Amino acid sequence: MATHLTVTNAEQLTPRLRRLWFRSEDLTAFEGNESTDRYVKLVFPKPGVSYPEPLDMRALRGTIPPEDLPVVRTYTALFPDVEAGTLAIDFVVHGDEGVAGPWAAMAQPGDTLLANGPGGGYRPDPDADWHLLAGDESAIPAITAALAALAPDAVARILLLVDGPDAELHLARPPGAELTFIHREGGGDLVEAIRGLDWLEGRVHAFVHGEGNAVMHGIRPHLLGERGLDREQVSISGYWRQGRTEEGFRDWKSELAAAESQG
Repeated sequence: MATHLTVTNAEQLTPRLRRLWFRSEDLTAFEGNESTDRYVKLVFPKPGVSYPEPLDMRALRGTIPPEDLPVVRTYTALFPDVEAGTLAIDFVVHGDEGVAGPWAAMAQPGDTLLANGPGGGYRPDPDADWHLLAGDESAIPAITAALAALAPDAVARILLLVDGPDAELHLARPPGAELTFIHREGGGDLVEAIRGLDWLEGRVHAFVHGEGNAVMHGIRPHLLGERGLDREQVSISGYWRQGRTEEGFRDWKSELAAAESQG
């Protein structure tokens, strides 16, 4: 379902993480979605291309050249309030790199976006003995939502890879949820941090997302193989791939899935 969003406010959470608040006349698409990794597909029209109103990606496909289609990027939707018609989206900004980041860096109240969705498939299991939540900046929004959904007495270990001390941010969490920041500037590595984690007793429910190569080739084999977790105990996949656009990343994920299915 397509939802029209209008920027109302902006917050600079860290030097590279910018939160935009949006308002919509209709957020009914979010009713009943309890996933904490709920995501939307944001539609960014290409400069210089005229599109019919209202903008509809399904209607556009097959009617205009593929190179003129709007760019679509995937982001976690935070704090959706259907009654108030508000939600937030956190954007990782890399200067002029990419499409969504530069747009978010310059966004002002009144700017608009089209969002399709939401989707999602993870929510912390309340019956788990403890939770592992890990990732880089791209996973911080979904981890933020997961922490808000934990019970007050929940036990969790949170590992976040960020650039350095100035990129750390406060995340509201239960007293039993320990947060550790890993710094790239100091040579920190998320794979090694998870491998070196003091593993707790009991059944764990894990949410691990971030750069595709590290997550899929480094962390997933460790959790499923060395730690012996069942697949229903983990939500783990790449959110992005170093050196690739989202379109290229989708191709990489498809190639990886095909290779695994044949293995």
